[in-house]
Amino acid sequence: MDRIRARQARTVVSGVPLPATAISSGSGSEGSDVGEFLARLGSFRIRAGSAALIDQIRGLEDVKSAIAALQARASVAFDLAQRREQATAGVPSAEQGQNVGAQIALARRESPNKGSRLLGLAKALVSEMPRTMAALETGHLNEWRATLLVKETACLSVEDRAAVDEDLAPDTGTFDGAGDKTIIAAAKAAAYRRDPRSVTQRAAHAASERHVSLRPAPDTMTILTALLPVAQGVAAYAALTRHADSARSGGDTRNRGQVMADTLTERLTGTPGGISGVDVQLVMTDRTLFQGDSEPARLQGYGIVPAEWARTLIAGGSNQTNGAPGAVQTDGESRINGQSGTSGKAGVVGKAGTDNQANSGQANSGRKRTDREGLRVLLRRLYTAPSSGELLAMDSKARLFPPGMRRFIETRDDTCRTPYCDAPIRHIDHVVPWHYGGATSLSNGAGLCEACNHTKENPGWNAKTIPGGRHELEVNTPTGHTYQSKAPPLPGHPGAPATPDAPATSPPPSSPAPSGTWFPASTSLWESFLLQRANSTASRDQLQGDNWANAKTRYKHHKHVHVARRISTQ
Repeated sequence: MDRIRARQARTVVSGVPLPATAISSGSGSEGSDVGEFLARLGSFRIRAGSAALIDQIRGLEDVKSAIAALQARASVAFDLAQRREQATAGVPSAEQGQNVGAQIALARRESPNKGSRLLGLAKALVSEMPRTMAALETGHLNEWRATLLVKETACLSVEDRAAVDEDLAPDTGTFDGAGDKTIIAAAKAAAYRRDPRSVTQRAAHAASERHVSLRPAPDTMTILTALLPVAQGVAAYAALTRHADSARSGGDTRNRGQVMADTLTERLTGTPGGISGVDVQLVMTDRTLFQGDSEPARLQGYGIVPAEWARTLIAGGSNQTNGAPGAVQTDGESRINGQSGTSGKAGVVGKAGTDNQANSGQANSGRKRTDREGLRVLLRRLYTAPSSGELLAMDSKARLFPPGMRRFIETRDDTCRTPYCDAPIRHIDHVVPWHYGGATSLSNGAGLCEACNHTKENPGWNAKTIPGGRHELEVNTPTGHTYQSKAPPLPGHPGAPATPDAPATSPPPSSPAPSGTWFPASTSLWESFLLQRANSTASRDQLQGDNWANAKTRYKHHKHVHVARRISTQ
């Protein structure tokens, strides 16, 4: 390993000179060379004439490749410098370099979790694949295609990888005019010729990396992906196609793709229609839910969804077919503090009549119970400061975040709060650690992915919150650079900063709102619908004595109530 690092050190300084860099104790700044280069780009003029424009576009693409090569050299140099500094500081050799990739990723405005891949790519190009590196520097390859060559030779030893790099000689124009598939095929063939056994072992190991992932798609759609061994993948796809062909031949009016998608969902969830006993978290304004406002809602784990789509989902529809509305249950603000709430008194208010009959066995015993009849809607009121949209609630004296507070932070943060990372939240952690006096509070809590939570525990990393406005997190790295991220704006708030004459926060209401059917006075048809389906434990006089009109004099932020919707089947 020391020999490899020594070769990296010799190689990284022998190529194209690096731009000078300056590291300050603030947010960091470009060095003079990089700053001058950016200034020159600012004065760049677009040429006239089609041929000249194409020449410019091609030249700029070559510049992008050359810059990617420079970034790779700078990354390897930074890794070596950090390891030397950590060794001098007495960091054990096994722990040296652990957070280097995360720092590189933040500097590149990427998720810290991606940093190890970026650094691994840089090391391979600089010290193991010099001809691929030369092709990147001269524009024969772009960064993505250089990445493909590195990826397809990852199973080889350092010596065999260098030999494949020499065989392919991409810096001589070997891949000029070639597409991604051609480059991948050539790299695979060369790797197999050099070391067939390692390629076979790689294929066997690949099965252990099978997984399922989910990512958003436009128009309230999502992409569910499964990485499977080829035999299982082909078998699963064949089963779906056979079922689709059978359904179509039986008169099903859906097209083939629709039948396959619906069948996949129903078989995975085990429920007709595909809605299973899981939570679907929606955050929306009271105006959107009750008054038909067009302010979009936010579906946790997905992003922004249209207001009408959210209302349809809450009403019990699937946005594909019409369904009967589900039951409605409310939850008081006491849940914020991790308390048990009031559901023991209010119960599941307003079950549909057919559902009650089915449960008692007195009616509809011969009819199959649909998933929409079991839909439950749980309403939680989330109070926000009117000037900034910041969510408000109380603190806890416990070290661990109570369940209600965890839900609150997950709703506020939506995804990992580390700058440039949007991975799903896995941990709710203290921004200032508990053992350093950090409180278990909303302001000192942040939702993080597992990788980012581990990264921030490395020496030299620390974080703090910036007061005022929406919850803002500042991360400091060992080099003294700082990066900020703000919690995403909630529906109804464009994210305007707090004004000087308005406080950044407002105290919560002096007492929790009554449970049951306590809603704003003018809620149009939605209020009528909810009132018909609710069995409130509060009397009419109690509700009239503590309504929204009277609440105006008690606290100012009543217009900024946001409501989290939880939809589940039981």
